Amino acid sequence: MNDIWSFLLQTLTASGVAALLLLLKAMFRDKLSPRWQFAVWGVLGVVLLLPAGFRGRYVLFNWPFYVELLRSALTGEYGALARVTAPVPLPPPGAPRTVEEWLFVLYCLGTAVLLLRYLISYARLRLALRRGRPAEDGRVRAVAEEYRLPVCPAVEVEGLPSAFICGVFRPVLALPAGVATEDKVILHELLHLKYRDAAWGLVICLFRCLHWCNPLLWYCADRAGNDLESLCDQRVLERLEGEDRRDYGRILLSMADDKYARAPGTSSMANGGKNIRRRIEAIARFKRYPAGMGLVSVCVLLVLAAPLAAGTKAPMTNGGLGGFDAADLAYARTIRCTTCAGAFDAYAKAVITGRFKYRVMCAPLSEQNALAEVYALRSGGWMERERDQGLPNGIDPSCGYQIYNLTRVGENAYEGLLALTLHDLPEGVEWDGTVARRWMAVQPLRAEKEGDRWVILPRGELTAMQGDVRLGGNIGLPAWEYAATAGDFTVRMRWQTTSRVDSREQVSNGFWTTSTFGTTPVPDGEFTSLFDQILLADYHGAPEDRGKYRSIGVSSMPMWGNEGRPELDPLAPPGQNPDAVDWSGSSSDGSSWAQRTLDYDWEDMIFLSGGGSSREGLIDLPAAYAADLYLNGEKTAELTLRPVEGGTSLD
Repeated sequence: MNDIWSFLLQTLTASGVAALLLLLKAMFRDKLSPRWQFAVWGVLGVVLLLPAGFRGRYVLFNWPFYVELLRSALTGEYGALARVTAPVPLPPPGAPRTVEEWLFVLYCLGTAVLLLRYLISYARLRLALRRGRPAEDGRVRAVAEEYRLPVCPAVEVEGLPSAFICGVFRPVLALPAGVATEDKVILHELLHLKYRDAAWGLVICLFRCLHWCNPLLWYCADRAGNDLESLCDQRVLERLEGEDRRDYGRILLSMADDKYARAPGTSSMANGGKNIRRRIEAIARFKRYPAGMGLVSVCVLLVLAAPLAAGTKAPMTNGGLGGFDAADLAYARTIRCTTCAGAFDAYAKAVITGRFKYRVMCAPLSEQNALAEVYALRSGGWMERERDQGLPNGIDPSCGYQIYNLTRVGENAYEGLLALTLHDLPEGVEWDGTVARRWMAVQPLRAEKEGDRWVILPRGELTAMQGDVRLGGNIGLPAWEYAATAGDFTVRMRWQTTSRVDSREQVSNGFWTTSTFGTTPVPDGEFTSLFDQILLADYHGAPEDRGKYRSIGVSSMPMWGNEGRPELDPLAPPGQNPDAVDWSGSSSDGSSWAQRTLDYDWEDMIFLSGGGSSREGLIDLPAAYAADLYLNGEKTAELTLRPVEGGTSLD
């Protein structure tokens, strides 16, 4: 916690869980034994130890949204998010300047003062114990031997109202001087010693300090301490019989008016009148818990702990929040894009639908204030439409989007080209009669990791250009190229990748079901990628030498990393006549092979093969290609195709 907003997020999250646990404990008060009444607090302990809002998740209520809405409403600041990096307060980076920063300083001071108070109280108690005199431990050892319990050094101290265990690592049994301590009280404290209950008391005190200004959590700390004592009472009663149990209750009743508040790191049988009355009620229910409630208690704990510890992600919906702009923006900012694919997906769908909040989801924090200003000027929170950007009116949402040539450019950065299909042509442009051609809106994008979220930084404007979807990819858009020359021929491999998050939705009208492109962002989505490749050969020899060549063939295989050039299989299948037949093929690993017969009017650029394959995730770029060149059915060269700077568009 490094500001007042992160503290508010942490303490509100814990408060919601605390309220739920108090309700459940009240409902099962007569059903759960003290063992499970105390164990339930472990769920709250886990929530208090986990950073609230981690990876955009929330517990019970969408607290990140409410905190963000309150923060932006009070401060007018949109370029920050309430983030809990640690469940403890961290020192502020500089001197406080705003009211919110001074409030956080006040909270930190309160935590420090309370910790210091508890520390001084514990130090004074340890000093008093050192001044005490060693106690005759005959009775202590007798009780320990009778019930097979561990012992520790015992001291007698003047003025103590009751016995207690002090310390976690070097525990001491403190006894009131000049007063005979009941064996059952000694039994109670030795059971605290056996189960290290002083450590639990220390943890409870720590949570009191961290959330000193939250009265609900202070109340829960008090209840947890009492449940710990009730559990120790239960353990005592399990070792006593008949009249001894009633006598133990009488001893507790005699302590009901005791105002003693014990120090952290200690135990005490006396923990205040109200708490002792609750313990007496628990003693009255001893052994009256229904059979099988132990298993039920385990199930209750598991059902509670799993969702409360893991949390829930806020759903992303197409609709707004009743037209309340501030809420819409706050909601969008708290939905983090946890993958680079999710950030690309949110940006693409922001352009397709015009919904401003989708852009807010994946925008850097440094741009959020500017976006909020633009948002306030636009009706309904819509982004600039296509005509405002110089594009033909109407991106076709049914075609979705593609991210071309997505490439890693750093440890946490990727770049790619967003491509969207347009309904119409730019003004003054006519279709050229090629069915495969289409006009597209393209924009270079960069995705970067910003803390625990991915953001998108446009690297240029959204512009219109003509694409050409054919076998081997979209040859109207840029691609990588690999090439090598042998004699009169240059062998080229054109490589292009496309990536997108699967956004298909099933829509039914009662008679049939169709699959459509869903426009709701998937902030934690993963890419499905496709690579397309075209294998070509260019002739650059003398025109009079063309007649020497009857056929050309190439087999190729991608090379990854720094691996050496592999040996390729023969091009022609066994029994195949290489001079009479054309064939081609490819495999999902990127290997391809082809042979073409060269007739009397063959062109200088020879198409050999094209194809591709899809897979989950991103597809790495090959370092090079190994290729064998065959002329007239004979292998004439072994080539290594190297990347060509600038690639090619094949236009």
